[in-house]
Amino acid sequence: MTKDNKNWLSDVAALGCVVCRNLGYGESPAEIHHIRTGQGTAQRASNKKTLPLCAPHHRTGGYGVAIHAGQKKWEENYGTEIELLEQTKRDVEELRLCRI
Repeated sequence: MTKDNKNWLSDVAALGCVVCRNLGYGESPAEIHHIRTGQGTAQRASNKKTLPLCAPHHRTGGYGVAIHAGQKKWEENYGTEIELLEQTKRDVEELRLCRI
């Protein structure tokens, strides 16, 4: 893994869960979710195509809450992976500008 990828993943995780923030819950610890949109079976997106999700919104929350428990319903509830990826990219850029 390159230094750039490590820095990116660190910055994404530092944002906290994108869904929790959008719902007004504030920051919550985030896991890295590699988006599935546009990926083939058993393929994983690049490290630049990642979302920060808390454990419940990523894998433990059940149907409609966790993306891995039903992506279509999850996207109906919270937005598409692509929409949230674009938001995450903007948020990382803003985070990096604040460090300057």
